[in-house]
Amino acid sequence: MATRAHEGFEADTLPRRAEAPQVEGYEERREALATYFDSTARQAWIDLTSDAKVSGIRATVRAGRDEMRRVLLSWLPLDLRRMRVLDAGCGTGALTIAAANRGAEITGVDVAGGLVDVARERCPSFTGHGRIWWKSGDMLDPELGRFAHIVAMDSLIHYELDDLVDALGKLAERTDASIAFTFAPYTRMLSAMHKVGKAFPKGDRSPAIVPIAERELVARLEEAIPAWRVARTERISSGFYTSQAMELVRRG
Repeated sequence: MATRAHEGFEADTLPRRAEAPQVEGYEERREALATYFDSTARQAWIDLTSDAKVSGIRATVRAGRDEMRRVLLSWLPLDLRRMRVLDAGCGTGALTIAAANRGAEITGVDVAGGLVDVARERCPSFTGHGRIWWKSGDMLDPELGRFAHIVAMDSLIHYELDDLVDALGKLAERTDASIAFTFAPYTRMLSAMHKVGKAFPKGDRSPAIVPIAERELVARLEEAIPAWRVARTERISSGFYTSQAMELVRRG
């Protein structure tokens, strides 16, 4: 699921916040994201996730994403040998490769096939004890199999609360130990930016990012997937990047 960073990106190349979603429902939004990240935003995303020179705004986003990736990886076991892991929304593959280097048998999946192609190209020929399967498609596809751990970094930030919770519930059905994901946290500043989105011209089809209130999200998760609980959460703010990580683990 190729969904990426946050506010501060140029409107014609990267996601923005908007007053209301431009499309409704998980499947419609998923397809819009696939088209967007395989066309309009493809080169911008390739540059952002490399060591290419970028603008000051994008540099803060790059730094924030690097820190978020570090946090999510720190929540996984240090030794991932013989563990199946899903990188749900792998993009150009940085987290996938890092987990493989720790021994994971990891599937990196993204709806943007062009970004998955970049991930394949960037993948080193040797990843230690780890193995990688690159896939283009839906992270909710049950054909991907069952996993010990699932990580979804900035791949659910474009979905409304109902769709976000439903997606996590479906992932939980095929996860044994933990799900680490990120969401766009609701704050007064981000809410104001969300409202400003209605000023963008209708021709701007970059996918909106949906701020979610943490308290409401936790309450909905407790209701929808009671066998799971929130283990920890951490917010990363770096200039124009704001994202909150949350880890779900099985109860008992």
